[in-house]
Amino acid sequence: MDGRTNAFLDALHAADAAPERGQAMDLYAWLIGSWDLEVVEFLADGSQRKRPGEWHFDWVLEGRAIQDVWIVPPRGARHGDAVANSNRYGTTLRVYDPRMEAWHIQWTDPVSQTYLSMIGRKDGDAIVQIGRNADGHMVRWSFSEITAASFLWRGEVSADEGRSWRTVVEFTARRRDAGAATQAR
Repeated sequence: MDGRTNAFLDALHAADAAPERGQAMDLYAWLIGSWDLEVVEFLADGSQRKRPGEWHFDWVLEGRAIQDVWIVPPRGARHGDAVANSNRYGTTLRVYDPRMEAWHIQWTDPVSQTYLSMIGRKDGDAIVQIGRNADGHMVRWSFSEITAASFLWRGEVSADEGRSWRTVVEFTARRRDAGAATQAR
């Protein structure tokens, strides 16, 4: 990498959470690190597509945010037309807002041209993020079954304002760096 790229990454990355944000940062802090994924997409025709993936999380912006990179299928397994193969290679920025006592979530996937804004909060033992997709339908992303080494992430959509939900994708995640210090919930 050239010096310009290193300067950018150095400016983006943070070693830890910003102290003034306090315990609120713990909601997503346990995700810091790398995860291997088993991804199941539930297609509109009732069929399923199963693929591996990878997900990486870290502190950014002076520790006031957590950013991730979400890659399905994983690097090294990617080939052909990314759009035609329904590949995902995007990023999420999670920023805690102390005024709302909630998190602003911004997902961007330049392959599929998907952009979502959501609000994330603790919901019992889970974390639930709610927003709307480009069609105006409600979207719910949730983290559940959380342990230090694994979790289930589910993406759902509702065409009836949240009265019913259809699961569109599930990720079963296993911590890649299980030996690293983690902030388990």
